[in-house]
Amino acid sequence: YIYTLYCFIPFLFSFLIVIPFYFVIFNLWSDKKAPHAAHKLSRAWANFLFFSFFMKAEIRRKELIDPQKTYVFVSNHLSMLDIPLYAVSCTNTFRFLAKAELTKIPFLGYIINNLYISVNRSDKSDRWKSIEKMKETLDENFSVFLAPEGTRNKTDEPLLPFKEGAFRLAIASQKPLAILTVINTRDHLSPKSMFQMSPGTLSAEWSEPVETTGMTEKDIESLMNLTKIRMMTILTR
Repeated sequence: YIYTLYCFIPFLFSFLIVIPFYFVIFNLWSDKKAPHAAHKLSRAWANFLFFSFFMKAEIRRKELIDPQKTYVFVSNHLSMLDIPLYAVSCTNTFRFLAKAELTKIPFLGYIINNLYISVNRSDKSDRWKSIEKMKETLDENFSVFLAPEGTRNKTDEPLLPFKEGAFRLAIASQKPLAILTVINTRDHLSPKSMFQMSPGTLSAEWSEPVETTGMTEKDIESLMNLTKIRMMTILTR
């Protein structure tokens, strides 16, 4: 409990500092430059938080990701620590698909509205709008980052059932699918309680990206199964 309360101090302190920078970027920079600048700021903020929390981010096989390419990124989701871990995992600018509820959080919602793509999962029309926004994002050569499980995994199972949206998007856009497997973040911040938090090394690993050129809707299930196999291989190693 003491450690968790301590972590709240650098988070709040840094949050109040970065908010004005995000405001300047989103309001004064061009639409082409703002996402890149905001992503760099997010990476710097995430690295500061890990340093302050006495945590280290160990991202394995980073060399598999081409910083000049546009990807559909997918990852499993174990803890709230995954969000900053996603940010430091690669230099590629991406927009994350976030729950619409997060946009209602003061100030943080402002960042999410401008930097990420929000979706109300209970609203079918809003889900379709988010898909169109993701397609537009990829057309603008910005990557998209999704968690195909749809939510944090609070079970004892390695993975939750996947939703097909990320794989359908990768095939429709013909962009390569890049798979990041988060290994142990819930050991350092439980998905069930914010007060079960501890310092240490956070581990994640990239798999070889999958080219989707030539794939059709018939390949969605096989692409989804391939992703599960690659994640399970790392999680059960």
